Amino acid sequence: MSKNKKNQSENLPPIPDILSKSAEEFATQMWNEAAEEAEGEAEATQANLQAEIASLHQQVQEMKDKHLRLMADFDNLRRRTAKEKLEVMQTAGKDVMTAMLAVLDDVGHAEKLIAGTEDINAVKDGVNLVFGKLKNTLTQKGLKVMDVMHQPFDADLHEAITEIPAPSEDLIGKVVAVVAQGYMLNDKLIRHAQVVLGK
Repeated sequence: MSKNKKNQSENLPPIPDILSKSAEEFATQMWNEAAEEAEGEAEATQANLQAEIASLHQQVQEMKDKHLRLMADFDNLRRRTAKEKLEVMQTAGKDVMTAMLAVLDDVGHAEKLIAGTEDINAVKDGVNLVFGKLKNTLTQKGLKVMDVMHQPFDADLHEAITEIPAPSEDLIGKVVAVVAQGYMLNDKLIRHAQVVLGK
């Protein structure tokens, strides 16, 4: 070898191991390195997925628990509401009945008065007194008589019994007579007024 070539080879970096190995060894090494890297990535991915699955399971369990608590609360509320509604229905008339006892007492007094007197004026006064007390008691409890006379017919409030010739033209289609009074309880209709209409 010439002196020139020898100097050149000394100046070159050493030959890497990769060139000194056979092609088969090189391929095997590359394959093993790639397999190890893929296996590491797969393990990391699997660990991430397992952590995510565990988190989702926990969220589902929390939602189930919350749902069960809400269902139990709703069931308790439904039972309590049904019980309160039953109690209200059973005692709804108590207030009115208690107020009516005073009127019932007056009816008893009037009955004794009627049985023991021949004075028709005293009987009238007693009956008017009882009737007035009855009306006042019911008014205090929210009962109100509907004012329907000479009003235009309203199917929501009135029940037409019949029609008769109107006494004047301005009463055509309006109430000219009341067969049975209509009543409102706390501004809610409880009985339609039975009326006669002018035609």
